[in-house]
Amino acid sequence: MSSTEFFNQGPEVWIVDGLRTPFAKSGTALKDMKAVTLGVHTLRDLLYKMSLDPKTVDEVVIGNTGNPEDAANISRIIALESGIPQNVPAYTVHRNCASALESVTQGVIKIKSGLADIVVVGGTESMSNMPLIYSKPMTNLFGQLMTAKTPAAKLNALTKFRPGFLKPIIAIQEGLTDAVCGLNMGQTAELLAKENGITRDDQDRFAVRSHEKAVAATESGRFKKEISPIPLPPKYDKFLEEDVGPRKGQSLEALGKLKPYFDRANGTVTVGNACPITDGACMLILMRADKAKALGYRPLGKVRSFAWAGLEPERMGLGPAYSSPKALDAAGLQMKDMGLVELNEAFAAQVIAVQKMSASKKFAQEKLGRSEAVGEIRDEILNVNGGAIALGHPVGTTGARLVLTLAKEMQIRDVQFGLATLCIGGGQGGSLIVEKV
Repeated sequence: MSSTEFFNQGPEVWIVDGLRTPFAKSGTALKDMKAVTLGVHTLRDLLYKMSLDPKTVDEVVIGNTGNPEDAANISRIIALESGIPQNVPAYTVHRNCASALESVTQGVIKIKSGLADIVVVGGTESMSNMPLIYSKPMTNLFGQLMTAKTPAAKLNALTKFRPGFLKPIIAIQEGLTDAVCGLNMGQTAELLAKENGITRDDQDRFAVRSHEKAVAATESGRFKKEISPIPLPPKYDKFLEEDVGPRKGQSLEALGKLKPYFDRANGTVTVGNACPITDGACMLILMRADKAKALGYRPLGKVRSFAWAGLEPERMGLGPAYSSPKALDAAGLQMKDMGLVELNEAFAAQVIAVQKMSASKKFAQEKLGRSEAVGEIRDEILNVNGGAIALGHPVGTTGARLVLTLAKEMQIRDVQFGLATLCIGGGQGGSLIVEKV
């Protein structure tokens, strides 16, 4: 069966509604809230907002990358603590940056294949709480101490201790370094900048626009339609209502003072033209169209198609340029049909490179086996409310946030088709097309 045949058969899958927490830079407003807590808050609020009986949910699928040590299968814990009945199954998915988009596509497959009518999907991530890890020599020493049966044996083990054993392994740093090509994500962005002639000025200007658009969206109240304010510890008497990230008055001058972070000598990627490490959760409710109609719901949109693609890990940022044409083909559409595009801003260089490659006939011929370019991703339809450079990128959550932001903006602007897409660490791309119903 072709992908086009799959999406043309079976029931329509509606995105009925969704909510997210405000996104907050790691170590700031949400630093004391675990990934489970962020997810539970968001899902409970969404079920309440929709007046949706938790007993009607058929399955829960949630994305997460930094699985907490005290929350194996975090999806199941979030489901139960949100009031989903015990008999409803739940599982967690991990596809790096696209974990939450993976959850959405899993929900679509479940409904399309007749295995479910209502599926909770989304993602949660507390990057503030990703741990420091003891080194191997230190863990071996702990093991020897635990198994030593006499005081003399314990003392003998302790004599092997060296101060260097205490140097921690930073879990988030390890996770953001590709195990195959050996580059961290910032270094892959530097590679794309060099190969595609993307300057520091290009990247900083893109970053300024991201902040300007995100600030405008916040001030206009647009994000109020997708954000669930969250009470903050320790007293839970104050609420975080807006994203912690967008900077009013962000300027080229301020960004220009930042030094390259990943290639100190010759680089162009800085912490200012890259996404920050971020905490946040996002949840969506997918429904079989006739089920939603029977329950009296109107959709934000329907899932028209989705696609995944792989590429070289060292050029992972180009993932959307590979997956988007596959999603467009499956939908029987072209890039020019897209009225809005949400493309995750892992790095300004990476987004600009995707724009260049999507408009490149040479790239299409050499990398995609297509005779013509996929099509231009125009600035005026790209991330119209800002993107991850301003809002942040809680890795396991972002895929769902892209879909939610896209679908709600499509309603506001009366846009027929929209594309949500992102690059994926390890060398993949994911894309999903939403159609207004």
